[in-house]
Amino acid sequence: MEVRGNKKKVRGKKEEVEIFTLFPSFHLPLSPSPSNHLIIAGVDEVGRGALFGPVVAAACILPDEVLEELVSCGVRDSKQLSATARSRLAVQIRAVAVDCQIGAASVKEIDRLNILQASLLAMKRAILKLNVTPDLCLVDGNQRIPNLAIEQETMIKGDSRSIQIAAASIVAKVWRDELILRMALKYPEYDLTNNKGYGTKKHKLALERCGISVFHRTSFSPCQKS
Repeated sequence: MEVRGNKKKVRGKKEEVEIFTLFPSFHLPLSPSPSNHLIIAGVDEVGRGALFGPVVAAACILPDEVLEELVSCGVRDSKQLSATARSRLAVQIRAVAVDCQIGAASVKEIDRLNILQASLLAMKRAILKLNVTPDLCLVDGNQRIPNLAIEQETMIKGDSRSIQIAAASIVAKVWRDELILRMALKYPEYDLTNNKGYGTKKHKLALERCGISVFHRTSFSPCQKS
C-alpha cells in the first residue's frame, strides 16, 4: 500500500510539471498548484545544422507569474518567429527571467565529438552556468544530457510544447545570430549575414570558390576538401 502511494505521488508531481509547462493551446492551466515548488529550467540549442560557427544553447528559468504574459506576447518556437520578433522577445525574456544563461561548443569540439555530443555539451554548459540550480531541466529533443547531476526530462518538439524551452530557444537563437553577424564582418565572402552559417546555395558556392575558414565545421561534408 505504501509503495503504491509513493508511485501515485511521483506520478502526480510529474503531471503537475507537465501542466505547468504546456502552452494554453493544450487547454491546461499555466499556473502551478500551490504544492509545486519545483524550479524548472528549459534548455534548447541552435545552430546544429549550420556549416559555420559554434553550436549554442540557452538554459532559462522563468518565474511562475510571467508565464501567461510571455505566451500572450508571442513566446513560441523560435523558428516560427521573425528576426525582429525574436530580438524583442529575447530582451523581454531576459528582463523577467529568474536566470538565463548561454553555453556553447566550439567548431573544434563539434569536429572532435560530433554535432550531437557537442550540442549536449553546449546545453550542459548553459545549465551549469545558472546561478540558480534548477530541480528539473526540460531538455528539447529525445537525447538526455550525459553526466548531468540534475533531474532532467527530454521533450520531443519541446520548443512547441514548453514555455521554458521556447524561451530558451529564442534567447539562444538571438545570441547566436548576433555572434554570426559580428563574424560576417571578417568573412563577408560566405554571405553569413543572410545565411547565419547554414548551407545555402550562396554559402556552398563560396566554399567551392574560396575554400573553408577556421570557423567551418570540417566534419560536415560540404566543408570537406575534395
